[in-house]
Amino acid sequence: MHDFEKFPELTNAQLQFYYFDSPHKQIFENFQAIVRKVHDGDTITVSCDFRDFEFPVRFANIAAPELSEGAQGKDAQSWLEDKILGEEITIKITKLNRVDKWGRLLGNIIFRGMDIGVEEIMMGKAKSWEGRNEGKIINPIKKMAEFKWA
Repeated sequence: MHDFEKFPELTNAQLQFYYFDSPHKQIFENFQAIVRKVHDGDTITVSCDFRDFEFPVRFANIAAPELSEGAQGKDAQSWLEDKILGEEITIKITKLNRVDKWGRLLGNIIFRGMDIGVEEIMMGKAKSWEGRNEGKIINPIKKMAEFKWA
């Protein structure tokens, strides 16, 4: 059985099994929300009028440094807090890629007409999702272990 309290969003693959069991509306369209918490440079918690609980949203288009990565991670979080904490934002959903592997809703975050993910990239606080591994040394043993034979 799916844990709707811990993972309120269903992935597209889970929809066929659990959609009618979900105790709350699944999100497929853009919506307005208030930012309640900034976890790091690319994950926030929001509230909206059609749900009676707060839930996480992961920026769909960026990869920001983790807080554990030191000053860069804290800097990205602080910048984002200063920008949108307590503010009303628009979350733009891509229907084919709406939930990440950890069950967080994915979306482009729009504030005052600007895509905040794009702004974070321009300010040097994050990288585009495509560039998230640039400059990192890849562990070939780990990559081989992750390889799936067809």
